Amino acid sequence: MNFESFNLHPRVAAGVKQVGYVTPTPIQTQAIPVIMQGRDVMGLAQTGTGKTAAFGLPILHRLMDGPRGHVRALIVAPTRELAEQINDAISDMGRQTGLRTVTIYGGVNMNPQIQKLRAGAEIVVACPGRLLDHLGQGTIDLSRVEVAVLDEADRMFDMGFLPDIRRIVKHLPAKRQTLLFSATMPDDVRQLTREVLRDPVTVEIGHMAPAHTVSHALYPVAQHLKTPLLLELLKSIRMDSVLIFTRTKHRARRVAQQLAKAGYEATSLQGNLSQNRRQAAMDGFRDGSYQIMVATDIAARGIDVEQISHVINYDIPDTVDAYTHRIGRTGRAARTGDAFTLITREDDEMVRAVEAKLKTRIERRTLDGFDYNAPAPARDTEFARPPRPQASRPQTPRRQAPRPQAPSARQGQETPARNANNTPDEPRAPRPRANGHKTPDTPRPAGGYGKIYRPRRQQGR
Repeated sequence: MNFESFNLHPRVAAGVKQVGYVTPTPIQTQAIPVIMQGRDVMGLAQTGTGKTAAFGLPILHRLMDGPRGHVRALIVAPTRELAEQINDAISDMGRQTGLRTVTIYGGVNMNPQIQKLRAGAEIVVACPGRLLDHLGQGTIDLSRVEVAVLDEADRMFDMGFLPDIRRIVKHLPAKRQTLLFSATMPDDVRQLTREVLRDPVTVEIGHMAPAHTVSHALYPVAQHLKTPLLLELLKSIRMDSVLIFTRTKHRARRVAQQLAKAGYEATSLQGNLSQNRRQAAMDGFRDGSYQIMVATDIAARGIDVEQISHVINYDIPDTVDAYTHRIGRTGRAARTGDAFTLITREDDEMVRAVEAKLKTRIERRTLDGFDYNAPAPARDTEFARPPRPQASRPQTPRRQAPRPQAPSARQGQETPARNANNTPDEPRAPRPRANGHKTPDTPRPAGGYGKIYRPRRQQGR
C-alpha cells in the first residue's frame, strides 16, 4: 500500500512526495481513511508511529475545500516542543496547499501569535494554557473549527491539563470532528473520550511495540554512585544519540553539567529554561551538535529524534506508563534500541511493576572494574542546591539596653559621659528632640522649639 491509495488532494499528495513519504505506517493505514470519512477517532499509539501524518494529512485534504482566512482546525498538544514538532510536520506536508499555520504556547510574546491569527491562519497548534489566554482576551475565535485534535491526551492528564481541555472544548462548535490520540488510556482520559467524541472509531497500533524493538537492562547501584556509573556506561557503549531521563529539573541540569565537564557534547531540557534555550537545545540534539540530552519527562514529551540509540533512566520513573513513554524514544520505525535503567533498592517495587507490564524479567547487569563499594561522601556536593542569595541590606547596629542611671540623673542631672581616655567629659545640656517634641526632663519654651533637625545616622535607619 502507498499514499496514492488514499486519494489525497493533488497538492497534498505533492507535499507527501516532497517530504519523501513512500509507505504508510500501520496507524496511517488504518486512521487516514476513517478520518477522511469524517468519523471521530480514538487512536492508541506510541510516539514515533507516524500519528502526526495520520491526522495531519486528512486535515490538509479537508481544508483544501471551503473558506480560508479563519481558524478551521485546532490541534492541542501538552508541550511547546511537541506543538512546534506538529506544526513543522504539517507545514512541510502542506507546503503546496497555501494553508497557514500558527503555534500558540506560553513563554514567548503573544503579539506575533496575535498577528498570525489576524492574518487568517487556518490551522492552530496550541498548548492549553496560552490558548486559554487568547480565548480570555478575545484574540482567537474557535466558533468555526471543523476538526479538533487532542494529541498525547494521557500526558495532558499527567500535567493537570484536563480541566483546561474541558474549558477549551466549550468554545468549540458542537458540530465538529474530534480526534483523540493517546499512548495509554487511564480512566480520566477514557472519561474524556466519552465527553468529547461521538461514536468514535478506535484505532490501536503497537501499544507495546517499544518492548519488542528495545533491549532492556537494569544497573543496580547506590544513589551516590549513579553519575560515576553513568560516565563509565557511556564509555562502554557505541552510541549515536543518547537521551537521559531524570526525575527533577535540578538534577537534569546538574547531570548535563557533569557530562559536559567530562568532555561530552551534552545539553539539558527542562522547564526552567526559556523558550529560546529550549528550542536551541532541541535543534542541537536533532542536528547532532549535542550527542546527549538530559531531560525530565514533561520536557522530553515533544522529542522526536529518529536516531536515538539509547535511552538511559538515570532515575526510574514513577509509573509504568512513564517508563513506556521514555523507552518509546528509541527503537522506533522498526529500528532497535537500548533502554538502560539505573536502580537503587528503593526502586524494587517499580521494577516489579515494569516487569509485570513487559511480561518478562529484565536483565540485571554490572560493569567490570567499577567500584560499587565506594563510600558515600559526608555531604552531597553533586546535587546540593546552593544557598539562596539574601537581599543586601545595611547592617543595623544592635540596640543595647539602657544603662541604669542614678536617681539624680532621672531628676535632670546628667551623668557625665566618658571620652576615649575614660575621663569624664564636660556635662552636656539636655538636647531637645526633633519635630518639636520636648525631652522628659526639659521644660518646653513658651514659643516652642520651632523646627529642630538632627542629622540621622548613616546606618541603621
